[in-house]
Amino acid sequence: MYTYLDKINSPADLKKLKPEQLPALAEEVRRFLLETVSTTGGHLGSNLGAVELTIALHYCFDSPQDKIVWDVGHQAYTHKILTGRRERFPTQRQYKGLSGFPKRCESEHDAFGVGHSSTSISAGLGMAVACDLEGTKNHAIAVIGDGSLTGGMAFEALNQAGHLKKNLVVVLNDNEMSISKNVGAFSSFISRKMTGRYFRDLKKEMQGLLRNIPAIGTDILHFARRAENSLKGFLTPGSLFEALGFDYLGPLDGHDLPQLVEVFNNISQLDGPLLVHVMTTKGKGYKPAEETPSKYHGVGVFDVATGKGAPKAGSKSYTDVFGETIVQLAEQDPKIVAITAAMPDGTGLNRFAERFPKRFFDVGIAEQHGMAFAAGLAADGFRPVTAIYSTFVQRAYDQVFHDICLQNLPVTIAMDRAGLVGDDGPTHHGVFDLSYLRHLPGMTLMAPKDENELRHMLKTAVYSGAPMAMRYPRGAGYGVEMDSELKSLEIGKGELLVEGNDVCIVAIGSTVYPALQAAEALKGRGISAGVINARFVKPLDANLILSAAGQTGRIVTVEENALQGGFGSAVLELLFDNGRQDVKIKRLGIPDHYVEHGSQAQLRKDLGIDAEGIAAAVEGFVKS
Repeated sequence: MYTYLDKINSPADLKKLKPEQLPALAEEVRRFLLETVSTTGGHLGSNLGAVELTIALHYCFDSPQDKIVWDVGHQAYTHKILTGRRERFPTQRQYKGLSGFPKRCESEHDAFGVGHSSTSISAGLGMAVACDLEGTKNHAIAVIGDGSLTGGMAFEALNQAGHLKKNLVVVLNDNEMSISKNVGAFSSFISRKMTGRYFRDLKKEMQGLLRNIPAIGTDILHFARRAENSLKGFLTPGSLFEALGFDYLGPLDGHDLPQLVEVFNNISQLDGPLLVHVMTTKGKGYKPAEETPSKYHGVGVFDVATGKGAPKAGSKSYTDVFGETIVQLAEQDPKIVAITAAMPDGTGLNRFAERFPKRFFDVGIAEQHGMAFAAGLAADGFRPVTAIYSTFVQRAYDQVFHDICLQNLPVTIAMDRAGLVGDDGPTHHGVFDLSYLRHLPGMTLMAPKDENELRHMLKTAVYSGAPMAMRYPRGAGYGVEMDSELKSLEIGKGELLVEGNDVCIVAIGSTVYPALQAAEALKGRGISAGVINARFVKPLDANLILSAAGQTGRIVTVEENALQGGFGSAVLELLFDNGRQDVKIKRLGIPDHYVEHGSQAQLRKDLGIDAEGIAAAVEGFVKS
């Protein structure tokens, strides 16, 4: 089916090809990516853009001896295909299949497990130091995108790498940033020639010769260095990286394989640190993705011929409802501002950005800065709403504590994709937020049972005058009727949905409706189960929960969060603190292990927190 790709099961097979055959291989890889990702979904645009770059890296370096670290991993599909996983690639992001991200346990060529951004340079530097301590001459190569480079951690790593002077190669895969206006044949030519061994050896010899000229040699050397830096600064955008201690090379055309191979072959013979600036086109080779790259960053199943995805069925997503509601609130209140970390579309804030461009702020992949920035706005009288995926709020824990809660500033944290997110797996499941936020003094923490309750919770949070966090799941709501008027909820007040005599199921957020279904099923099994929608994890509705405990003597908590320190733990603490050790309690949620990728429905079934699982657990609990 493929002339070259079918013969490649390892980087060693790739090296058997002649350089002039590599462009044809790149086209085969691109075709293979389109055929597979269109049927499985995944990260398409970034991977189409990194095909030639990946081929060149594996052609010139020796993985796994040379360590290639992919930042985030959104661009690592070609890497997986070339390292022995081509036949299994159609299972990527599928239940029990390949991960959508590099994983150390999956292949010896996956040097580092990734999923969150801006980590590659730090990890790569650690590997470069390890090679130095072991006395090997292997290289560490960190491949980082221009978006990930906005993360402060990346610059912290660059700073130390420039100081340590180890053999670290940083490849900046740039497909958006304006720092790259100077792309052209001459600057590319200069970068390729400056990496050649002849030029590098000549440079070292000239430096030694000048140092040995009595009286004036050192001054001439300083002048020569200034002249070199001025030339580079004029021709290339690398002054920042040179200032951090890197030799800067580029910009290079990231789709010109002969050029990339020449530069990487030269680099493989050099000592670092080096930064190679590569310009790529997101979605390269697939017109719909090239024209609208943001729509093809992460895709579901789609038709390659038209670029159209399968029609979405069902109700509006929680993300859409959040986006509409914050616009509705902001229409009436000029003090409301919205903040996101490089996810305006993913968080539903694109509507807000269009309607209120001066009140919308995308801070880039910099969640820590985003939280402190929101705190500054709140300190000056505004009502900031930060919309960030739950898994990425983890990156800003200290700012939530120190900058928001400690100062009791009215920042609303809207945590999208809370709970099990599905195909992206353990790096993206938002199953820890209830645990790491509920113990912060001053924090109010809540989760809606459906999309209508989300709207009221958002208003509650914005006008609370205190730190508030709200979590809601990925995917569609229940299609419930929407109230015409938004209202603030009474903080710390839950609701009794069903009365029961044998047991009470106390559920939070996405588990409330499954708990109701379980209670209905239990009726047919002779068990009278009550259901409470807790609404708030902190503060809990103590009166409601204690009353139910007193009536039934049995409580079952259900959450889509880690059991350690989560919602069920909060209920346990409530019962203990009120002397109700006589009440029997069972907690359902995420056990003490990382949950792999798969559909949300499948994972909830596996963990026993769907309706059937809840009913079975409650029945066993009552009968025991």
